Amino acid sequence: MVINYKPRNVCSQQITIDVNDGIVNEVKFIGGCGGNAKGISSLVKGMKIDDVIRKLENIDCGGRGTSCPAQLAAALKELV
Repeated sequence: MVINYKPRNVCSQQITIDVNDGIVNEVKFIGGCGGNAKGISSLVKGMKIDDVIRKLENIDCGGRGTSCPAQLAAALKELV
């Protein structure tokens, strides 16, 4: 299943997530910090949704109270 998520209070404009049977297959960030987005996408590939949420949900960027990784976790929380 592929979902498109509009993140809030971060630089990226969209996160596209492909998940199947509770596993993250692929993540693409549109906008934001290119290298960081590619790194996050590579690291979470093949991980269980719950593990990704647990690792990323409280990451802050610049005192915003959220981050692109945290927004990825928020998107995945909507699936579980």
